[in-house]
Amino acid sequence: MSELKTQTLRDSAALRWTALLLLAFAMFCSYIFMDILSPIKDLMESTRGWDSDAFGTMQGSETFLNVFIFFLIFAGIILDKLGVRFTAVLSGCVMLVGAVINWYAVTESFAASSLQTWFTENLNYIPVFDELGVSPFYLGMPASAKFAAIGFMIFGCGVEMAGITVSRGIVKWFKGREMALAMGSEMALARLGVATCMIFSPLFANFGGKIDVSRSVAFGVVLLMIALIMFIVYFFMDKKLDAQTGEAEEKDDPFQIKDLGKILSSGGFWLVALLCVLYYSAIFPFQKYAVNMLQCNISFEAPAEGSFWASDTVTLVQYFIMLVVAASSFASNFMKRATYKYGLLALAIVSLIVYCYMGYMRQSASAVFAVFPLLAVGITPILGNYVDHKGKAASMLVLGSVLLIVCHLTFAFILPMFHDSAAGGIVVAYVTILVLGASFSLVPASLWPSVPKLVDAKIIGSAYALIFWIQNIGLWLFPLLIGKVLKNSNPDITAAVANGTMDPEVAATSYDYTNALIMLACLGVAALVLGFVLKIVDKKQHLGLEDPNIQ
Repeated sequence: MSELKTQTLRDSAALRWTALLLLAFAMFCSYIFMDILSPIKDLMESTRGWDSDAFGTMQGSETFLNVFIFFLIFAGIILDKLGVRFTAVLSGCVMLVGAVINWYAVTESFAASSLQTWFTENLNYIPVFDELGVSPFYLGMPASAKFAAIGFMIFGCGVEMAGITVSRGIVKWFKGREMALAMGSEMALARLGVATCMIFSPLFANFGGKIDVSRSVAFGVVLLMIALIMFIVYFFMDKKLDAQTGEAEEKDDPFQIKDLGKILSSGGFWLVALLCVLYYSAIFPFQKYAVNMLQCNISFEAPAEGSFWASDTVTLVQYFIMLVVAASSFASNFMKRATYKYGLLALAIVSLIVYCYMGYMRQSASAVFAVFPLLAVGITPILGNYVDHKGKAASMLVLGSVLLIVCHLTFAFILPMFHDSAAGGIVVAYVTILVLGASFSLVPASLWPSVPKLVDAKIIGSAYALIFWIQNIGLWLFPLLIGKVLKNSNPDITAAVANGTMDPEVAATSYDYTNALIMLACLGVAALVLGFVLKIVDKKQHLGLEDPNIQ
């Protein structure tokens, strides 16, 4: 009679991976908006007057409400009490509202409005926050940066809520199955958003030969509308799953505030949370400055006006090739026949070489950094599959820390040696960026699937929320710190712009990033130490972090 056993949506591989695709594509769109201004930092400085301090403060504002108003903690409670599907749609709405505000802040309409005057004259002093040195605004901060920061704060609430919701949703659909592979695959697709952002944000900002940074942000807003649609479709899939299983979004054993104590009393939880904040603080804030760092360390020469390499067409061709790299490398992991597997790998490698060549010919820093997620897309399924079947999650975190240190030190000391050699500098940049992306792929494949091993199922949403909250402290602090380190490490540039002896356009690509990169490498050293501590604790307390997910 076993053949009569009721099958649910998640028992179907095609349907549970469809649910994953909906969640992953929504995060793909949110990742694009998260870094939409990163590849045009120089344009924000030259057209909107955002120096590194203003840019870093605005970028750090994304996590301000999550950290200091504890919104992420509330988001975790909402998730545990109201369920995945409600929280997913809510997060999509919140992201969209914040994105629209962020877009309006960088438009010409705002620059000519009374709202611009109000923001110039106000929010220059925030009681308590100024005394603590954590204010999201400061005296002299451009009005557009202040208003954009408010929008980014709201967007940040939505995107972090979406992050914990997606993690919880994957656990719901894949627990006891290929969960690490699913989490790694979701993150791999989401990170293609970084590459998409790096390629298209400058394209829209410079479209038609007239610079307008608001067009880039508008592109991100449209994608967030699509993300909301994805969450709504997922809502109905998830509702049907609960109808089949008899599960309810509201728990019979409901979440209580005292349950947070169970999470906070776990030493393993704290080690995983601290590892997370160190990893993400060394990567996400860096992404916001990476294009400008390359512009400051490599002598790019613009291709001849009117040539193919200077056209918008080459951007579309390069993006298509990037998708071929990502799709073929990712799909190769699921091929049973060796002919198909190695054929796809060969296609991926050849396409990657073509992509890199085009990036060199375009002499574009944003196109160079866009390779960041491509190696990760190919190896993340391998890592996730390994953790599912073999384990060794804690060991992978140690390896990721080592790669993190090596990459940031390479950017700090090796890349500047090739400043006058565009070819040599771009080769060093490509290799380092690919390895950095690969190291980052170790986190979703090994860290996130470890959380369900540390806490009870009914409070897993709150556990993810606490980790994201701790992570957000770093994501708030380090964009701001990088901006301040850049400003203090380059006083001659600040002074030259102030006295008019250096144009803002030249200043925007003249910074020395050494001290900022050393700071990020130190985060990798701290993560390496914690990684070894986690391995020791796991062995003593039998947390199961080194055990496979599929028993």
